[in-house]
Amino acid sequence: MANVVQYYGTGRRKSAIARVFLRPGNGGFTVNGKQHDLYFVTEGQRIAARRPLALTELGGNFDVVTTVRGGGINGQADAVKMGIARALLEFNAELRKTLKSDGLLTRDARIKERKKYGQKGARARFQFSKR
Repeated sequence: MANVVQYYGTGRRKSAIARVFLRPGNGGFTVNGKQHDLYFVTEGQRIAARRPLALTELGGNFDVVTTVRGGGINGQADAVKMGIARALLEFNAELRKTLKSDGLLTRDARIKERKKYGQKGARARFQFSKR
């Protein structure tokens, strides 16, 4: 059995988790078995997902195979972005300075705040009546 060379990175954003595999190839990009331009509906999501490859100018050198679970499409696009950046680090550690200066290695920890008991929502209260 032939050993396949691939580089792995995990990306997370809100409740979305992306498993990203970079394999030597000619620039293919699939997300959950679909082409990335069919999976990510807006141009902003496509640009966000491809950002680490565009920044390092390695887009044509790798095929990107991704599985994403949880969250919405925007969160998934950001999770893929982080996963690609981490996989690129595994490929070449010298890219760290470029990726870090652009903020692609930083986990965005902002998540939905939980609803509290006795309240309408996370921050919203029921209307108070004095009389």
